[in-house]
Amino acid sequence: MGTRGPGPEAVEESTEGIAGEPRPLRPIRKDEILVEERGLYIESWLPERRSRRRPLFFLHGELGGSWLWERYLSYFAQRGWEGHALNLRAHFWSDTADLTELDLASYVADAAAGLAALGRPAVVVGHGLGGLLALKIAESMDVLGLVLISPALPRPIRTDPPPHIARLVPAMFRSELIGWAGAPAIVARQNVDLTRADIVRIQHLMGAESGLARRQMLEGLLVDPDAVAEIPTLVLGGGLDRLFAEADSERLAHWLGAEYLPFGAHSHYGLVLGEESHEQAADAIRAFLEAHRL
Repeated sequence: MGTRGPGPEAVEESTEGIAGEPRPLRPIRKDEILVEERGLYIESWLPERRSRRRPLFFLHGELGGSWLWERYLSYFAQRGWEGHALNLRAHFWSDTADLTELDLASYVADAAAGLAALGRPAVVVGHGLGGLLALKIAESMDVLGLVLISPALPRPIRTDPPPHIARLVPAMFRSELIGWAGAPAIVARQNVDLTRADIVRIQHLMGAESGLARRQMLEGLLVDPDAVAEIPTLVLGGGLDRLFAEADSERLAHWLGAEYLPFGAHSHYGLVLGEESHEQAADAIRAFLEAHRL
């Protein structure tokens, strides 16, 4: 079980409803959960008042951290959902570790430990590689719902990459491997739903990543669709996603028998933290949660 950190910090943010109607400012409390035995840090954003809504557990993908979810954490806390964003080992605020020794199995174990630390079932939201981690922990843990945003594909439905693609991934890599190390103006041409400020922030916060975990992701991780068949699941795909193709997201939704929503004008990161684009995806997730009484 994780332990709560220092006393909460209250913040206030404005919000708008789905139809754009203004809402009054609502206070948000920030907190943290530490999973000391694994060196994990979970960033929590909580509504000031408790509600019956289910907790949301957020899993980032490659080169990410809890920073990826800041706008979602704010959006959902304003509307009564508590959100808990895990940092995998050696990512952002979690303890440092040798990335060359980490792999997908260690990431799955981190995700499972983080979910267990909440102390109650939750809806798991994963982005990119985090979507694959969400599916793996849902096979054996009490998960109330799944939201998979431009997720990495499991082995049964992924096309084998050319052998040299996986072989050339270094033991540890940074943002240049996924095309995010260039000048902001160049990156912006391929991510038109992101502002310059969004791009600069993402580039600043991206860390390093395990090459072994990426190679294993490219080869595919086994997932049993029958084990998650009864879990309400929503898959989102981005039409401008250059990392995880929108067509693959749709294929995964069909394989899982899940609900699917395409966002043709959204990039990989625009779906979750674009200054303007994130809210369209968040609205859709909110509608899914409310429809399933989550």
